[in-house]
Amino acid sequence: MIHKHDLLIVGAGLAGLRAGVETSKYHDVAILSKLFPTRSHSGAAQGGIAAALGNEEHDTVEWHIFDSVKGSDYLGDQDAITMMCSEAPDAIYELEHMGVPFSRTKDGKIAQRQFGGHTKEVKDEQGNIKRLPVIRACYAADRTGHVLLHTLYEQCVKNNVRFYSEYFVLSLIIRDGVCRGLTAFNLRDGQIHTFHAKAVMFGTGGYGRAFRVTSNAYANSGDGVAIAFRAGIPLEDMEFVQFHPTGLYPLGILVTEGARGEGGYLKNRNGDRFMKEYAPTVMELAPRDMVTRSIQTEINEGRGIDGKDFVNLDLTHIGAAKLKERLPEITGFAKTYAGIDPVKQPIPILPTAHYSMGGIPVTLKGEVLADEKGNTVTGFYAAGECACVSVHGANRLGTNSLLDAVIHGRRTGKTLVEFLRTAELSPMPEDAEDNDKKIFADLYDTKKGENCDKIRVRLKEEMMNKCGVFRNEKDLNSMLDTIHELKSMYKNVAMMDKSKVFNTEMQEIFELRNLLEFSDAIVTGALARQECRGAHWRTDHPTRDDVNWLKHSIAFKTEKGIELKYKPVIITKYQPQERKY
Repeated sequence: MIHKHDLLIVGAGLAGLRAGVETSKYHDVAILSKLFPTRSHSGAAQGGIAAALGNEEHDTVEWHIFDSVKGSDYLGDQDAITMMCSEAPDAIYELEHMGVPFSRTKDGKIAQRQFGGHTKEVKDEQGNIKRLPVIRACYAADRTGHVLLHTLYEQCVKNNVRFYSEYFVLSLIIRDGVCRGLTAFNLRDGQIHTFHAKAVMFGTGGYGRAFRVTSNAYANSGDGVAIAFRAGIPLEDMEFVQFHPTGLYPLGILVTEGARGEGGYLKNRNGDRFMKEYAPTVMELAPRDMVTRSIQTEINEGRGIDGKDFVNLDLTHIGAAKLKERLPEITGFAKTYAGIDPVKQPIPILPTAHYSMGGIPVTLKGEVLADEKGNTVTGFYAAGECACVSVHGANRLGTNSLLDAVIHGRRTGKTLVEFLRTAELSPMPEDAEDNDKKIFADLYDTKKGENCDKIRVRLKEEMMNKCGVFRNEKDLNSMLDTIHELKSMYKNVAMMDKSKVFNTEMQEIFELRNLLEFSDAIVTGALARQECRGAHWRTDHPTRDDVNWLKHSIAFKTEKGIELKYKPVIITKYQPQERKY
């Protein structure tokens, strides 16, 4: 079956929906999602979205820019960061006018809270400039992503966007440097469909499910990143994977940074607020990579609670009324999943795989790059967590993720509006579905073989242990060997369920293919990068090396394996310096 549209957006999170709102005013737009749109993982974001509104105290866009550059450990492209932070206030007011129910200050303005790594300039008595936490994160209690997602979905419905829910994308169709569409299978009947479009945009989210402990939904298997990689698109900075400091023990469910923004304390087995040893000025509100390493160090050195692999997040001093108003979802999560009442008891937490700084390389307009030289793929675009602009560099600041998705979904949408005014529908190759049909036939014909679940469990366990918060050459080499072994095993994977209707085992098999695909790029990039920078921490190369490694890694899939090339970081104003907080 063939479907034709002007624009096809894959992924119904914030980036995809924001682009859909922008483009559907002028063109025929369809959005594919392997979930019902409002179940997209953007809805799990809790704490806030960054913008220098200054509603609670004085703030400036320039401070936001500097914090994002410094937070990125100077690997973020400063032109992209400047653009994102400068457009943030207008984007927030635009969302407010669409109907987003932000929490409010006493005088009716959008409420804001503190978040890690966001600072203001303060002069001490001697006239020296210090940087202290600033109130910058716009929020809706601790359900910020949820309300943003639902509001944008409603706007898309209002604009008559066509939704294809529960369609799983299989392949991109790129011929002669032009993207012509894609193939997908419908979970409801197991049939392969071809989607023919003038342009395709990916807003497919991140890939935290490659790790055993993660805050990500089961759907976050990096499908878009892997599908693009298989189609010949390079991947940028894949070695930079953020581990959020506070995942609910032992599951890894996100406990928002907003909990620390509201005054929560991190404590070890001795009851010490140990962040004073690692970031004495901002303590719990240091950037995520620093807080994560601090927690993991406490655990590794035996100061976890009762000697176990977690520490405590203490909110008991905040009070029941404020927790009910500001953090109702976290309070509920702690009660449901840990049997803990945060009003009376500290919450057990550990680092959890959370966010992908790397991804599909794109321009500031959302155009997908074909190489490290700046050439683009006609008709192919990406935004949000699956894309790498790069505004996050080696480490993302909290609340910059929702901002990235909204800003770049909006900007990519505007680019697409102009592109589609003159674009024509390129011919669809007759063999577009052939490879996918063969894979389907083989899965249904195979009687015995490797178990998908066993391969996936081993991948996640070893990625967590060998390519997690701390890394070294020996572990990374071992992980590469494991991935290559698992890829060989995958070639003989068997599907036990031979049904057509909602065959979730088949979906999991395709997700595993994607997990293996991009995990190879993560580990290859991590092994090559012999330094510590942001979320990438090599214990055998314990310093940042700006002379050799102040550059973006670009991974290409070749017949001989993954080949790495590099491109320079764009520095406009702020020269790299040591990060101190």
